[in-house]
Amino acid sequence: MTATFTLALAPLISLIAGILILVIPRLLNYIVAIYLILIGILGLFNISL
Repeated sequence: MTATFTLALAPLISLIAGILILVIPRLLNYIVAIYLILIGILGLFNISL
């Protein structure tokens, strides 16, 4: 028997960003900006997460 695991990138990034915002609230602006830029770039190049 084998088990395969797949890891989606967007939920992982969101989880890490949420934890960082809870720990260091001053990072909120930077984390949101970086997340939006990454999602925008991935959308432009038609890369699905």
